[in-house]
Amino acid sequence: MQYDPIKKTVGRFFSGPLIMRKIFYFFLDILLLRAWHVRKALRGIVRKYPGETSVLDAGAGFGQYTWRMSRMNRNWKIKAVDIDQEHIMDNNIFFSRAGLSGRVTFEILDLTQLNETGSYDFILSVDVMEHIEEDELVFRNFFQALRPGGSLLISTPSDKGGSDVHGKEEKSFIDEHVRDGYGIGEISQKLGRAGFDNIKALYTYGKPGSLSWRLSMKYPVRMLNSSKIFFIILPLYYMIFFPLALLLNIFDIFLIHKSGTGLLVSASKLQ
Repeated sequence: MQYDPIKKTVGRFFSGPLIMRKIFYFFLDILLLRAWHVRKALRGIVRKYPGETSVLDAGAGFGQYTWRMSRMNRNWKIKAVDIDQEHIMDNNIFFSRAGLSGRVTFEILDLTQLNETGSYDFILSVDVMEHIEEDELVFRNFFQALRPGGSLLISTPSDKGGSDVHGKEEKSFIDEHVRDGYGIGEISQKLGRAGFDNIKALYTYGKPGSLSWRLSMKYPVRMLNSSKIFFIILPLYYMIFFPLALLLNIFDIFLIHKSGTGLLVSASKLQ
C-alpha cells in the first residue's frame, strides 16, 4: 500500500499559514504513538546536552521532530535533512516564517551520502531506516558524523509485526519499506559493527500500542487508499475512535513490553 502519497496530501492540506502547520504538528504529536516514545526519550537527551548542542534530524519528513527539538532547548542548533525535495522546501518556508532559520536549517540529502566528521552531538532518526537498503553504510555515516560522547536515537519497526507483517508469506503494510522490521539482536550487531557502544533497544507498540496503530493509522490509510472521498468522513472517524487510541497510547508509553511492533534504540560514541 502506498503510504507516501497519503502523507503528502495531508501535508499539503496543512501547509500555508503558520497556524495550520502548528495544528498539524499538534495532531501528529498526540496521534502517532512513536511521537510519544520519542518525546519521552528526548527529555533525557535534553538533560544530557543542556547547553549549545549540534543536532542532526536524519530523515526529517514533515519536520515535526525538528520543531519539537527546537522548542525543547533553544541552545540547540539543528540541521534537518531528507531525501524528499518537497518536504525540504515546505519545512524551509515554515521554519523561516516561524523565525527559526537562524538555528534550524533544512537540506536535501540521501543519508547514504552523509559525509561529515565530528559535526554533531546528537543524531535523531525516526522511521527512516526501514526505508534504506544500505543500512550499515548509514550507521557508519552516523558514527563518523558524531563527535566523541555523542548520542544516536532511532525509532523503527521491529520484526515482531512491524510494518504489520506477522509471517513470511505476508508483505509490508507500507510499500515504501525495504525491510519489515529489525530484531533487537540484528540492529544491535549492526550498530556495534559501525563502532557504537552503550547500545540499548526497547520494544514499543506493545499490545495496546499495536491496537492504537490499527485504529489511528492502518484503517484510515486503507480507506484513503481505496477512495479520496474518505477525506470527508475522516474527521467523524477520528471523533469516534481517537479517544480510545489516546487511552491505548497512554498505556503503551508507561508499560514495559516483552515484545512489540516497534523499537526505540539508543547508542553512543565513546569519548
